[in-house]
Amino acid sequence: MADCQNRLRVQRGLTFVTGLVECLCFAGIVFGWASLVFVLKEEDYFVSFCVNATSVNGSQFLDCGGQDEQFSLVFTIASFSNNFLTLVSGFIFDHLGTTVARLLGIGFHTMGTLMMAFSSSALSVLLFPALSFISVGGIMLLITNMQVGNLFGTRRSTIITLYNGAFDSSSALFLVIKLLYESGISLHASFLFVSVCSIIHVLRTLFLLPKTFIPYPLPDHYTYGLSCSKLRTSKQSMNVSSQKIEEEETFDCKAPVTPEKSFRECILSRLFIWHLIWLSVIQLRHYLFIGTLNPTLQMLTDGEPSLVSRYINAFAFTQLCGVLCAPWNGLIMDRHKRKPRVKGMSEQEADLNSSILSLLLTSVMALVFSVCAAIPILPLQYFTFIVQVINRSFLYGGNAAFISVAFPSRHFGKLYGLVMAGSAIISLLQYACFALVKSVLHGDPLYVNIALTLLILLAFIHPMFVFLHCRNLASQRAKNQSE
Repeated sequence: MADCQNRLRVQRGLTFVTGLVECLCFAGIVFGWASLVFVLKEEDYFVSFCVNATSVNGSQFLDCGGQDEQFSLVFTIASFSNNFLTLVSGFIFDHLGTTVARLLGIGFHTMGTLMMAFSSSALSVLLFPALSFISVGGIMLLITNMQVGNLFGTRRSTIITLYNGAFDSSSALFLVIKLLYESGISLHASFLFVSVCSIIHVLRTLFLLPKTFIPYPLPDHYTYGLSCSKLRTSKQSMNVSSQKIEEEETFDCKAPVTPEKSFRECILSRLFIWHLIWLSVIQLRHYLFIGTLNPTLQMLTDGEPSLVSRYINAFAFTQLCGVLCAPWNGLIMDRHKRKPRVKGMSEQEADLNSSILSLLLTSVMALVFSVCAAIPILPLQYFTFIVQVINRSFLYGGNAAFISVAFPSRHFGKLYGLVMAGSAIISLLQYACFALVKSVLHGDPLYVNIALTLLILLAFIHPMFVFLHCRNLASQRAKNQSE
């Protein structure tokens, strides 16, 4: 029995560690786009969109604004796919289980990296489906990994936010590819290697994850993957047969133990609507910043390639810190779980109370980031990069953790997908903003940055609403106890 329990602990530890590595190295690599664009320009992708132009003083120069616009469009479509198709991924995960969702995700991710490997300046159009496939495959890997937090009870939110932080930090893979390219290793070789790594994802799917999903709260004697049959004594076997503790049978979403909100009630609640607005406005700011970082640095450095490369590298290196920053948000949300709850307070109410500080801090950081990004001072961008990665790690980790505590776990995949899909529609505005800056504002993004900073103020409504919601719950609880 002790050997089996040790084996389970080792298995859960391996599931956690390999999931972290998977998110850190593969899941969110599309958000390192600024690093890859630098290499793609060197390889003359979309070079046909560069045209000869005449400046005001009569000198000739090569105007590559059309090329930048194509790169921005590639990222806009990929980031939209990353979010909008999360809704489909969530339904697949909730209804077909982990194995099917992961195999689909791995297939998309591998197709995308292979397309990148075999693309060229003559086949620049391949970037559109390639980056979108990588994006969709990556988010499916993240969704199926976040359930690992259910294995660790009191550290559940911490692990969910840690995985989201790793997802953010994985954008540094494109920096690694950029540095390898500068050392003489081709894009073809780098992306072929990433494609071959999909074999590891498949093996992990088969041996270290359940076929369906990990339930929460976790039943006693729960096993998955390569389970240990010795855990079940004859007495436990009788209990198993009557209570269906097997991994495929423990989580029956059609028969919840306690009355829960329906999916429709969840999406029509003000709690969900304000959360969607909170995520959408902050995410739009981040997407526009990442998608226009290269041309913005070109403008601030007067087109000096070495200086642009230095700032792109600095930005990519700061992305690595996402995995270090995100767990702090989880610790904020889990801080109450080691303390006794107030009499009559439900676990969900306690979780919601803890989420208020997380939502507020994320909103404040988003405002600071937006203000810094709007100031056209080149050295200040180092600080902007730091605030951006901290805010982004708090944003996505907090988003997943909030959905997991505010709504029934049986709806997690669908609600997570829906909130990401809704925010994806708003994120399409980034391309309109880029076109506005290029055509109407003559390359000066100041007014767009000011407008986005004002839009960020909407994000502060969400933590305020959650605070009022929790206060109403406390009032109802006190009223019920007094009766």
